[in-house]
Amino acid sequence: MTIRVVETIADIPAAQWDALAENNPFLKHAYLNALQETGCASPETGWQAQFITLWDDGQLVGGMPLYLKFHSYGEFVFDWAWADAYQRNGLTYYPKLVSSVPFTPATGPRALAATPELRAQLVRAALELAHEPGISSLHLLFPYAGQAQEMQQQGMMLRRGVQLHWRNPGCGNFTEYLASMRRDKRKKINQERRKVSDTGISFEHIRGEDITPQQWEFFVRCYQHTHVQYNSPQPLNLEFFQHIGRTMPEHILLIIGSRDGQPICAAINFYNHDTLFGRSWGALEYHPGLHFETCYYQGIEFCLNHRIALFEGGAQGEHKLSRGFLPSVTWSAHWLAHPRFSRAVEDFLQRESGGIEQYMDELNDSSPFKRQTPRLESTGLE
Repeated sequence: MTIRVVETIADIPAAQWDALAENNPFLKHAYLNALQETGCASPETGWQAQFITLWDDGQLVGGMPLYLKFHSYGEFVFDWAWADAYQRNGLTYYPKLVSSVPFTPATGPRALAATPELRAQLVRAALELAHEPGISSLHLLFPYAGQAQEMQQQGMMLRRGVQLHWRNPGCGNFTEYLASMRRDKRKKINQERRKVSDTGISFEHIRGEDITPQQWEFFVRCYQHTHVQYNSPQPLNLEFFQHIGRTMPEHILLIIGSRDGQPICAAINFYNHDTLFGRSWGALEYHPGLHFETCYYQGIEFCLNHRIALFEGGAQGEHKLSRGFLPSVTWSAHWLAHPRFSRAVEDFLQRESGGIEQYMDELNDSSPFKRQTPRLESTGLE
């Protein structure tokens, strides 16, 4: 077995990498390559690729998307307080090593290999790289629960988070889905959807292979407008979306809303055979309920129609709860080189874990469904 650190994913055979990616859209060679080739995830933006690869007689048998980071933007597992504590004590927190998909808080494998033994080799290689002078820490974000446990066995500390995910109850249509909810929640959703439809707004679901250049340009216009409106960074550009539209259309769903024949909003989603991932949206007009309809209800209908089991709507957003998204635990794994800070973070994570449990209980108690669904303690594949 040979370990190699690769700085450009284009140097890795795409077919061999994709064979390890478990059909996760964000881990596909095309997606990660698009981030690099369009400059969205590059040393200039604070994402210096250090992909770890494991080879056996010229065949790729393991990989890990890994970046040397010079900030904590685009991660969605917040460690700003850790960085601030380092600075206040005269230490340097950056650069650090992060295994994640840039700007994407979606769960998935992080050590891409077929066996626990090969995955352990990848984690050990990342830890060895993190021991190099000048690197403060290693962080693996949003792994499946089973992989998080494997990382813990390698001496990493686990951190729990919460996202709200929708799980397909097996209903035949949206009306049947609403029937499983309490009357007040069902009434509110019907009112929200009616407000949108009464304005004459209609929606179109466009698969990646059918998205036109004009529709990509419109989506990016909406995306940029919303980011400017909320004064937030715009990490992805038109070139990136056009790139993935050419190279991985089978994983892309674009939802466009139009009024009087003119498009006014758009949302991009990614999907595979069992999961829909809601990513970004934007609107050029404000209408009550438009965000919920475009980003959630249209996605739920797509999942119901295509029997997709899971809909990850992204990070945060307690407003998702009343629309049928239930709390799921997410995981991250951490290793810090500085012994004293490592102990302090370990103590913090233990205290934080109790708060996460209480938060999960509060969210579950507010379930919009008539019958309490089983409480979920993890997310992803075990």
